[in-house]
Amino acid sequence: MTLDFATPPWLVLVDLQNVFSDPTSDWATPGFADAAAGSARLRGAFGGRTALTRFTAPAAPTGAWKPYYRDWPFALVAEDDPLYDLVPDFPVAAPDGSGDAVVLTRTTFGKWDAEASAALGHPTDIVLGGVSTDCCVLSTALAAADAGVRVRVAADACAGLSPADHQRALDAMALYAPLIEIVSVDEVLSAV
Repeated sequence: MTLDFATPPWLVLVDLQNVFSDPTSDWATPGFADAAAGSARLRGAFGGRTALTRFTAPAAPTGAWKPYYRDWPFALVAEDDPLYDLVPDFPVAAPDGSGDAVVLTRTTFGKWDAEASAALGHPTDIVLGGVSTDCCVLSTALAAADAGVRVRVAADACAGLSPADHQRALDAMALYAPLIEIVSVDEVLSAV
């Protein structure tokens, strides 16, 4: 597959945070290390055109989020709690000094909205990596596609709650082609 980037895409790395990387966390994502490694390879190619997202709990859950946080009370902490910190491998400033990342903090699974689009200068093309494929990556990809953004999901820069869940999410997103394309890190790197 040959990728065509008509305009420089943004890299959006979803929820590479302690809450999903720590094996003792109730929300630990198996395969986090592999997703982070693929994401780090991508970040080096995108430099300052990178957004890092963070999932945090709302100060006061409403609606369906109330029973959600009754099931997951450990996560109902302030957004500045270390639980929600980005993992050390993903500081806001890129390790190669190529620029700072935009940080998008949301209390929702999906990280794409009008505010996110504006923060990134209204891109028409994004590449996604991160966790978990079957929750926040999926929710972000669908919202961006609905907004008319071309989405490439770097499958080997993502991880799900299980290999089967990861694949099911990729398969679901592939149904949205050509709005959403499932690609590899190597394919993205050969095109940017």
